[in-house]
Amino acid sequence: MSKGKNPVINARVETVMDKPSFQNGILYHRLLIPAGGFYEWNSLKEKSTFTRPDSSVLYMAGFCDWFENERRFVILTTTANDSMKKIHDRMPLILEREQIADWFDNNKMPVLLHQAPTLLNRQTEYEQQSLFS
Repeated sequence: MSKGKNPVINARVETVMDKPSFQNGILYHRLLIPAGGFYEWNSLKEKSTFTRPDSSVLYMAGFCDWFENERRFVILTTTANDSMKKIHDRMPLILEREQIADWFDNNKMPVLLHQAPTLLNRQTEYEQQSLFS
């Protein structure tokens, strides 16, 4: 699937179960993307790095499927928590290590879609200061 020329890389947890193009993937091809962290850019194009304060690995929830004759994976996003709100209004759905098995359980997965991710550490090289908030 693509929007214009850009492939879809994210899906909203609020609507993923309702979108026909995502149903097969979310129901039958769930995966976790382990990462040391991720980047996000604010409206001024300043990059921030987000990591867990308590672990060197975070687990982003997602799924894979065939989109336009290519096997691709999609990261699920949810409403930003307090560690992310200043930068962006969305963030990856992050699961806890003890939730890994539950992510692959069809009965438990829908509950995980609606949890708030843990707070993260944010690091940035610099941040533009403003006299106006």
